[in-house]
Amino acid sequence: MKAFTAGLFASALMVGQAMAQDMDIAGDYRVEGRNPNGSTYSGALVLTQSGPTVQVCWTVGNDTFNGSGTLEGRVLTVIWQASDPVIYVVMDDGELHGTWADGAALEKAVPVN
Repeated sequence: MKAFTAGLFASALMVGQAMAQDMDIAGDYRVEGRNPNGSTYSGALVLTQSGPTVQVCWTVGNDTFNGSGTLEGRVLTVIWQASDPVIYVVMDDGELHGTWADGAALEKAVPVN
């Protein structure tokens, strides 16, 4: 039974990795979010992707923020200019729903066609 369970887990892991490699989230997005202090913001997000590696650039007002992330299955984890990462879930409609500041802030990114 342990061998079966380990095999099932390994298969699920490989499917998740294959999904990440096949999922293309590169493009331009409109972002709306809530800061840790409750204030809101909006701006733009550009994702550039090479396999599971994603380069991220946000523009909010006159400020630009950059990061680099890894897409694993439907979860994009972005290391950026803060101590905690931004963690997005890729939704079925292509939107990214995320959290940052250790869960104290939220962001939604909507693809711009």
